[in-house]
Amino acid sequence: MTETNDQIQSADIPGAADVPAAAEGQQERRGGGGRGGDRRGGGRGRDNRRGQERDSEWQERVVQIRRVSKTVKGGKKMSFRAIVVVGNEKGQVGVGVGKAGDVIGAVRKGVADGKKHLVKVPLTRNSSVPTESRGRDGAASVLIRPAAPGTGVIAGGSIRTVLELAGIKNVLAKRLGSKTPLNNARAALVALGALRTHKETAKERGISLEQIYS
Repeated sequence: MTETNDQIQSADIPGAADVPAAAEGQQERRGGGGRGGDRRGGGRGRDNRRGQERDSEWQERVVQIRRVSKTVKGGKKMSFRAIVVVGNEKGQVGVGVGKAGDVIGAVRKGVADGKKHLVKVPLTRNSSVPTESRGRDGAASVLIRPAAPGTGVIAGGSIRTVLELAGIKNVLAKRLGSKTPLNNARAALVALGALRTHKETAKERGISLEQIYS
């Protein structure tokens, strides 16, 4: 597959809220048909509301949308590739990639793929990372360091999006190597996934917590 240089403007990128939920479509198709059907439909409605409440905790941001082409027997088949970052700002974040014939379908697949590859991030009281960490994916390398309260998120590109959706508010990050948004986002995930708290480190090394700080 070869990727073209055509990119969609940010104003044309739909949010996750614009993507219709599959559960709503199923409810419309199955609803109706007698008293028993009404009672069952009400139960499904409550289940859908619970699912929407769970989904409301997650935030999705589209990092990049590109138009790609695949050479087939009859010529070139055009499609769209969406890179989406999913997080709940409470220590969980993931990066997903979706491809479809339309932009909305690509974003929907990217959100679903991101929720399948979530990483749990240990956060400190100051909404920072406990230790320094490095991550690498392909030719991209990312360095993440803790920062004092009030520093903010010092990062750029897709790395900043990953850190913000993870719930980190004070951090220093630097991109080293490739500028590819997807590789940088995945390298940031690798760095966040390698983080350990001081308590976990002391337990793994078989020493006391006081010896870690000494």
